[in-house]
This record gives sequence, structure tokens and C-alpha cells, in this order.
Amino acid sequence: MLQKLLIANRGEIACRIMRTARQMGIRTVAVYSAADANAQHVKLADESVYIGPAPSSESYLVIDKIIAAAQATGADAIHPGYGFLSENERFAEACAKHGLIFVGPPIPAIAAMGSKSAAKAIMSDAEVPLVPGYHGDDQDLDTLRAEAEKIGFPVLLKAAYGGGGKGMRVVNHSGEFTEALQSAKREAQAAFSNDKMLLEKYLGNPRHVEIQVFCDQHGNAVYLSERDCSVQRRHQKVIEEAPAPSISEFTRKAMGEAAVRAAQAINYEGAGTVEFLLDTNSKFYFMEMNTRLQVEHPVTELITGQDLVQWQLLVASGEPLPLAQEQIQLNGHAFEARIYAEDPAHEFLPSTGPLTVLRTPELSAHVRIDSGVIEGDEVSAYYDPMIAKLIVWGSNRTGALRRLVTALNDFRVAGVRTNVDFLRSIANHPQFQRAELSTRFIERHEQDLFADTSALEDDYATMAALAELVQSQQSQQAWFANPGLQLNQPAQFTLTLQHDGQPYSVTLTAHGDGWQRLPDQRVWRASWQHDRFRIHCNERSFFAHVLAAAGDITVMTEVASIRLQRYDVLLELQHEQATGGMVAPMNGTVVAVLVANGDEVAEGQPLLVMEAMKMEYTIRASHAGTVEQIFYESGELVSDGAELVRLSASA
Repeated sequence: MLQKLLIANRGEIACRIMRTARQMGIRTVAVYSAADANAQHVKLADESVYIGPAPSSESYLVIDKIIAAAQATGADAIHPGYGFLSENERFAEACAKHGLIFVGPPIPAIAAMGSKSAAKAIMSDAEVPLVPGYHGDDQDLDTLRAEAEKIGFPVLLKAAYGGGGKGMRVVNHSGEFTEALQSAKREAQAAFSNDKMLLEKYLGNPRHVEIQVFCDQHGNAVYLSERDCSVQRRHQKVIEEAPAPSISEFTRKAMGEAAVRAAQAINYEGAGTVEFLLDTNSKFYFMEMNTRLQVEHPVTELITGQDLVQWQLLVASGEPLPLAQEQIQLNGHAFEARIYAEDPAHEFLPSTGPLTVLRTPELSAHVRIDSGVIEGDEVSAYYDPMIAKLIVWGSNRTGALRRLVTALNDFRVAGVRTNVDFLRSIANHPQFQRAELSTRFIERHEQDLFADTSALEDDYATMAALAELVQSQQSQQAWFANPGLQLNQPAQFTLTLQHDGQPYSVTLTAHGDGWQRLPDQRVWRASWQHDRFRIHCNERSFFAHVLAAAGDITVMTEVASIRLQRYDVLLELQHEQATGGMVAPMNGTVVAVLVANGDEVAEGQPLLVMEAMKMEYTIRASHAGTVEQIFYESGELVSDGAELVRLSASA
């Protein structure tokens, strides 16, 4: 059995692995970058080793530093988690060379599946169904374009050595091909140090269903049911569930057996995931095999009652699989929702900053939280913006979904923008509740999922003012201290706020035992109950969370969350200045400057490409004009709101 395990990762997955290792009596070693010196995975580990500056290319992706850390601490094994070096055969080779156990598959298996194009050939020989596409070595632009024409648009560009939606683009027609290819190649090179591409026919309305497989060193192989991961944005999963709904036992068994054939074809060992596209006729096609643990593995754990990290460590120690295929029993239904620091209303741009408030649902046998952060931690621009994974279980899909919605209502975050409202919109959507799923779910229901909250702003601003008033009273500050009070006039309370850079004032006037906001005739009251406010408005009563942190006031109800700011004339000026040029939508790095001073550009033309949290964002011209000044060069770090390119107006 392993004695000491180094986790070559960070955040949520590092913490999750450490918890199982501790239960098994295995000591743990964390590695950390300059940005993670105070991170939770460092605090949870028995030992920790500093491995370099914040950029992952100088720390978590440097193989020699990871190996040196393992040797310095006497670790006998390394668990790569997911992402970073988890599917890097050079890393697995380095582990073997230095006598370290790599908690993952054999090196030839990683190599075989590391290239998606090579994987397709192996799967074809193993009689695993494939999507039509091009998987060749010729990467010339003209060749790839010709192959795309042969396949027929729309096509899907995919990084041959990628995963997690990185280096992936849907190309709807020939005119988009060159720009999409260049962008996908840049993203693939940055994420995987390899920009080779493959092409596949883009299926219009499939489901994304994956099979969890496990193999040991004794020739045993099993599949642990399947997961439906269809609900995605930018080809990254948002909500996953297990087992996949509305699949016949015949299809489930056929997919499971095909996944085992795929694993056995490459002499696999450990945890792996075989991903399929499932069409409306119940035909399935091999997409790829991930030779690692998946982000969404907890839903499989909840319906099987098995700890998959424990399985990994047992297999790595040479032990046989804990269960045979016929012993694996499924119980109930589970969902996982990924809580991200991002802004769904603005193309899911990542949101960085301190987690000034982080309150999660109460944990139980039915509700699980996997996270690598706590209240007060910082969401950095250097890494994935995940805050937590919310996992719930129910005896059936309906019960599990009800728990998911309730738990999302209890998830409260302030300091950064999050996707919690967006996740709740998905979970409450009638078609999601009927399990009418596809990889285009978000695209098809965009109007429902990205509801306009502008009509709610006045009410939420009123609630923010009420909360301030109640807290002022409770801290024994006299109402007459408010400058809005006028002699022989009803008491008034004024709070000036900003939303999206626009200032407006909320003035509440005392009315009986409540308050009115003119010209609205409704009477509002608020009382503090436990950790939330009971809001009364005319004949209606409901709960709201009002989270104040620094200059922000976030108002959250079961309908929506709106983040307001206390009025700051400086913020208003910054907003006005920003609207005159092309500005950075988040903290990040400039990876490509596509124009030069003096260039004439058209509206919508790409000007510059930024990268943050492993995703690319293209900055486009808001209007036609001439490039007057470019403020940053490729490789430079920029802050949220910084002016990037200045254009003169077209004549």
C-alpha cells in the first residue's frame, strides 16, 4: 500500500484526493505556486512544497519541479488529479524513471488516447462506433479546410491532445474557418503545448453521455454506469447527472460494454472515462477517452456508494478491483452543478477577486460540497474559476432535482459574480425537468436562461436600502443621524447605488410601520431572521439575503441575484472612460495583437485576443475606424477595465 502521496494539482480536486488518502492512512504532500501560498489544499496536506510563480507554465506544468518535490519529501506516488499534467505521457514517464508510482494508466495507454486522431483508429479496430471526421497528420490550412468541405459544415474543430472544451470551435460555414482554426490552435498550444487539430462532423442535437470505466493490473475491467453531461457552455460541462435519464437498458449495456472494449484495447489500468455522443435514434459514437478522473466523478460515487479515488489508490498499489461487474449496484439519482466565478450575462467572462462571502448549503447524506476555497480566499485569474461543486442525491430524478434547486437557493457568494442564478434557471426549466437534454440545450433556451433582470433592479435596490436601514437600527444608530431627515417632515433614508456603472438613488420615506419608495405606493418592511431578511411588501412576504462587502451590496432571492455598488464618482468616471474604447473584460494576459497603429478596421473586426483562466476571449471593434493606439503587447498582463485599443471614429 502507498505510504505518502504527492498531489500534482491544486484547488478542489487536490483537497478531494487528500481527504480519501487521509481516510486510508496515506500521508499527503501538496505543491503550490506563489498564488496558492495560503490555499486550502496547502493547509489540508501533511506537507507542502513551493514550486514557482503563479502562471501554471512556471509551476504546476513544470515536470522537473513536481518530481523534485516528490523526491524531497519521500513520496512514493503521485496523483495528477485532472487537468494540468494528468494526461501527459512525459510526466508519467518521468515518474517511472524516478521510481514513483503514477496514479493513472500505463504510459502506452496515455499515449494511445492522448492523440484523439490515433484514438479514433484504435477505437475503429475495437469496433467502437465513430463520428465521421478527419484525424490525419497534415495540418496545412488548405488541407484542413478541404477536409471540412468534404465532411460538410457545420464541423467541429478539436485539439487533438486536448480536453475540457479547450481548443474547440464549432465552424458553421467556410468563411469562419480560418479565424476559428487560428484561435483554436492558440488555445490548444497554451493549454496542452500542442496545437494539432482534428475535424468531426458536428451533430445537430446529440446528448453527451460518458461511461466510467475501471481496470486493474490483473485483467479485470468494469463500467460503473453512465453520466449525462449534455448541458454545456463553450463545450464545458455545467450540470451533470447519473444515471443518464431516458436511456433503455439495452443502450446502457451496449455503451458500457463498448467502453470496456475501448479500455481493454489499450491495456488500460485505473480510472478512465469513455465519452460518447448519443443521437435521437439511440445510436452512439465514440468521442474520446479521458485517461484520468473526471470533474463529475462524484455523481457516480453517490449512485454506486463507491469512492473512486480509493479505487484509484488501490489499483495503483497493485490490488484487484473491489467489485466485479455483477456486484455493482445503482441506487437513486445524483446531480452535480459546477459553481463558477463568472458572469453568464456577459458571455461567461470569469470574475476575479476575494470571496468576501461564501455560504454553502448544509451538508448531509444527500448534499455534498467539493471545494478548494473558503470565505476570504481569492479567485485568481491564473486558474480555473471554479468555486465549488454542488452534488445532490435523491431516490429518483425528481427528488434529486428538487434537492438541487433547494441547495442552489442556499448557495450565497459575494465579492465575485457567479453562475448560481444561471444554474437555477437550468434546473427549473421545464424541458430540463422533463429530461429533454442535448448539447445545444443552453443555445436552444437562451432567452429563458438569460432572463433580463432590469425590471427587478428597483425592487432589489429597495431591499438593499431596507437592509441598510434595519442594520443601522440594530447597531443603535439613531435614524435622525441620516442626513435625509428633515424637521417636521416624515423620516427619510437615502442610499445612492450604482448598477453597471449607472448611478441612481433610493429614497425611503417612513409610512406607518413601514417605508415607501416614491412614486411607488407599496409599503415595504424588513426584519432580520437568522442570517436573512424577511421582506414584507403589501400583502406579500418572502426571504432575501443581502450581502454587503466593501463597496458591493448583493441582493439574493429565489428569483435572482443582483450585485449593486455603493455610489462612487470614481467608478462612474471609469465607466464613462471605458465606454469610449476597447477595454479588458477581465484580468488576463494578451496573447495576440491582430492590428497595428494606423490600420483601418471594420465594426466587429478582431483586434486583440486575451486569455484568462485557460480560455480565450477576442476583443472586437465596437465601431469602424482607425487604430490610434495599442496599449499592450502580446504576453503582457492586463487588469479588468483597462483600455486595450483606442479607435478614432470612421469618417
